[in-house]
Amino acid sequence: MAIEIRKTNCHYCGYLCAFDATVEDGSVTELTPDPTRYPYDASTSKRCRRWKLNLSKLYDEDVRVNYPMRRVGERGSGKFERVSWDTALDEISAKLKQLVDEYGPWTLASAIGGPHAVYWPLHRFMNLLGSPNNMGIGPICWNPRIWMDTMTYGWSIEVNFDPSLTGCLILWGTNPAESDNSLFWRTISQYVKGGGNLIVVDTRLSVTAAHATVWLHPYPGTDTVLAYALARVIIDNGWIDEEFVRDWCSGFEEFSAAAHERSLEEASEITHIAVDDIVEAARLFATNPPAGLLSGRGVDQIGPNTAPLHRVLASLRAITGNVDVPGACRLNTAPSFLSELELEGSDRLSGESRAHGLNEPDCGLQSWAGWERACKLTGKLDRYLPARYLTSALPVRVWKAAVTDEPYRISAIICDGANPLVTYADTKLVLEAFKRMDLVVVLEYLMSPTAQMADYVLPAAGAIERPAFQAMGGVEDFCYGGPRAVEPPFERKEDYEILRALALRMGQSEEDWPAKDLTEELARTIAPTGMSWENFKISGIAGGSPQFYKHLITNPETGEPQGFATTSGKIELGNSFLESLGAGYVPGWFPVPGVHDDSVLEEEGCVTLITGARKQPYWASSYFEVPSFRKAHPKPTVEMSAATAARLGLEEGDACLISRKDTPDIEILQYVTISDIVDGVASAEYGWWYPEEEKGLPGLSGCFTSNVNLLTRGTVDMTPEPLIGTWIYNGIPCRIRRKD
Repeated sequence: MAIEIRKTNCHYCGYLCAFDATVEDGSVTELTPDPTRYPYDASTSKRCRRWKLNLSKLYDEDVRVNYPMRRVGERGSGKFERVSWDTALDEISAKLKQLVDEYGPWTLASAIGGPHAVYWPLHRFMNLLGSPNNMGIGPICWNPRIWMDTMTYGWSIEVNFDPSLTGCLILWGTNPAESDNSLFWRTISQYVKGGGNLIVVDTRLSVTAAHATVWLHPYPGTDTVLAYALARVIIDNGWIDEEFVRDWCSGFEEFSAAAHERSLEEASEITHIAVDDIVEAARLFATNPPAGLLSGRGVDQIGPNTAPLHRVLASLRAITGNVDVPGACRLNTAPSFLSELELEGSDRLSGESRAHGLNEPDCGLQSWAGWERACKLTGKLDRYLPARYLTSALPVRVWKAAVTDEPYRISAIICDGANPLVTYADTKLVLEAFKRMDLVVVLEYLMSPTAQMADYVLPAAGAIERPAFQAMGGVEDFCYGGPRAVEPPFERKEDYEILRALALRMGQSEEDWPAKDLTEELARTIAPTGMSWENFKISGIAGGSPQFYKHLITNPETGEPQGFATTSGKIELGNSFLESLGAGYVPGWFPVPGVHDDSVLEEEGCVTLITGARKQPYWASSYFEVPSFRKAHPKPTVEMSAATAARLGLEEGDACLISRKDTPDIEILQYVTISDIVDGVASAEYGWWYPEEEKGLPGLSGCFTSNVNLLTRGTVDMTPEPLIGTWIYNGIPCRIRRKD
């Protein structure tokens, strides 16, 4: 019997923990956490309930998709037949060629997600085909922070939390205790136990917020008011870094004036936070340098106030001198390995195709025109943002184009590890769009609700059967990962191999797809760093050494500090470039009637709903089929305060039905949990479907029972906030009633 120990990585969340795999005669028999490779913490892996799926799912013959499958009967029948890879790819390419000939390459849309997908191969396929309609949830996840930090500082930043240095840490709209459960969260927990100052901004008392020195709980969507209130306190008390503001910030006077537009008492009334708590949080952050501030998905989903909030948060770092400082944050540098921009081949997308993007011409930064203008600024320091994330089509525009044929027909979609029927806004509209399409191809682990609506379901290789690689979205000189332990069993394939095979059938060149598999392509990716793939497998990490105070680096041509890649060369608290796109020189706050006030609470049975909560051990819409997970957390929960529950006539554990105030005929089922959360606000759990229920329409495995996205809408109003086009997931007027 041949026994071998091989390096590999988990894929059952985005953290990609390192493991040693015991391989006997070509099969994995055991996994052991490996503390010698990034992220260097075996105890985190041991506490995690997901990583054991690496073994149970690897050879799963019942739940996993193991062979190419072709639809039998009408779309949504839930019935499929096994076909060969050649048959599936030949038929898909033939149909796609027909649709491209009839409608143009922009007729194809794509959606990508999950920790088991590699983003840039699908982006490359789309670029070479000529379609600008890569679709994603970037506008309400990651993009806002990257865009606004880049426009403020000239590039993105990363929090540089160091317990030995950091005097205060703010976590704004993020709950790493539940969503991450990583070494990062463990370090924060130990930091607080050691007397560190932690401020958590979250409408509900999350597990993370329960550890906070100060918990700030803004009413949904009022975060910008809170951020400006903190700025006012800092300015009024003389806690700014005067030298840094004088030398390296532009627009301070205008920013200060905006911070003083409302009193602290007015801010308190709007946000539902006591003035004393606002003052104390400002004091802790401003008087304990270096101070870090990290925001999360919770504030990427507040519609027209998303971009303004991120601008104010960026300014809070700047006025306190906490930019590119050890223990506060680090201004990232461009990758020394092949960047996502190079790998996705965005330079190959023609001007005609870019002009057909569904975000053109009214989506500000979140468009090809916006990206091109932004790159003229960042290019001052030879930095160029990844394109496909930051130009991704707003999903609602893709779905409506599929349903209405306006402005042209979207007739086909490729979903790689994405489950839009559960994870995208407005489930009913998504379903209608899928019904109207001529070709739906899904690369997946299992028969998700989205896969059940496909014409072809292609078996994607997953954890430990394909290499892992995390490149931080292409905005940082840091990557990590490792090799696969074994070849994919059954007939599964890496998504890179699947898309390459389809690309060649579509007439794309082997020169554009030089690597035959993902391992070969990743070796090519890290080669510019001088590291071989063999060495990367051992270390699990590559990239440059962190540097700070980079704005002070001398420009050899001028002899002056290089500054920041912005219009002024300084940090832009007031931004003339964003003003030219229709935004304010300094950010404003845009209250939405019925969302950012208490009027909805005056009506019987009504609350304001927030929707993004995740619960361990699930990951987005994944792993609901795992019996032990369902036993640990069997039902979707909607959290509310005791006072709110009493007003609604509900008690702990009650089954309840939730509907939008404006569409009471659509209701979802969740179960009441009493928790510490702002009165009048309820938090519905995200991602639920029921894999044990019957596949196919009408139910799609319980997709329409508890799925909170039946209540969300992807509608975008670009008028008040013309930069990104985010939609409201947090702050929805709803009714809740007991299910009899």
